[in-house]
Amino acid sequence: MANLLTKSALRWHVLGWLLYGGYEFLGVFLHPGAHPRISYWLTASVLFIRICEFYLCFLVVYPRLLRSGRAPQLAAALLGVLALYIGARALIEEVIYPAVLGFHNYSPDTTVTYYIFDNMFFGSPMIVVSAALWAGSAAVRRERENRQLREEKRAAEVAFLKTQINPHFLYNTLNMLFSMAYPVAKPVANAILKLSELMRYMLHDTPDGQVDLEQEIEYLHNYLALYRLRFPDSFHVDFRVTGEPAGRRVAPLVLIPFVENAIKHGVLDEPENPVHIRLSIEGEQVQFEVENHRSDTNKDATTGIGLPNLRRRLELLYPERHTLQVTERDGQFRTSLRLVG
Repeated sequence: MANLLTKSALRWHVLGWLLYGGYEFLGVFLHPGAHPRISYWLTASVLFIRICEFYLCFLVVYPRLLRSGRAPQLAAALLGVLALYIGARALIEEVIYPAVLGFHNYSPDTTVTYYIFDNMFFGSPMIVVSAALWAGSAAVRRERENRQLREEKRAAEVAFLKTQINPHFLYNTLNMLFSMAYPVAKPVANAILKLSELMRYMLHDTPDGQVDLEQEIEYLHNYLALYRLRFPDSFHVDFRVTGEPAGRRVAPLVLIPFVENAIKHGVLDEPENPVHIRLSIEGEQVQFEVENHRSDTNKDATTGIGLPNLRRRLELLYPERHTLQVTERDGQFRTSLRLVG
């Protein structure tokens, strides 16, 4: 309801009902008939019931059921709304009004069949009006969300371009350091080479914003290899890939944040309880799982990427084509990401 009835939209709704109600009561005032008092009460009851009918459809039925594949449920719900409309009119105008005000709306000889079809006729227009306004509101919301996504994407692209100057300089400098270190200390040179490969991958750009999954896997291997050089005897990570990654493409650097968080927050120095990283490819799906035992202290001062930011990035890159689950139980932290397509 909060998304459908913002403060601005609520003002328009109130204004719309005031105009509609004023029009109905003005009609009674200009054409009061034989019993003006009864006409005013009946107009008030019908207006109240139609408002309830409108928002039952606008806030409940259409947001949940007005979509492909839900036509039977939608039809059943709308019949239920009509039934509530008929029942509400019968309760107010044929039970409460006679008991309190002393008059009926329909004559005593009205049949049930006539009463039902007559009120189906009067109850249907508000269902149609509600559908039209909901569809219009949904279109406006989608356009607003698309505009926001375009703005966020543009801002992200600008931020990325700003970060490319120093990384290019660092990448070239690392290659120079490698050539200088290789004749002196091969382990140091190999570490510089792996870091250089990481930088080259981060600077890699493609027209479609995708990279080969094999490249993403190689990036993860290089990243883990650097940590093994840094902590040769206390870095226990089990990384396994199943399935065939060849020919599959993913957004670059979409997997590394999970590994970064596991290394930052996980226990790495227990060989019997390593960090488990599993990547499986099956059909159109890529499943990536990282499981680690949570550590009480951080081993690295880097901040990493928070889960809220990561969720937002996945929403931008894989709208309705990803599933992210994060669970923690008995100190065991597990993240599971499924990408489709």
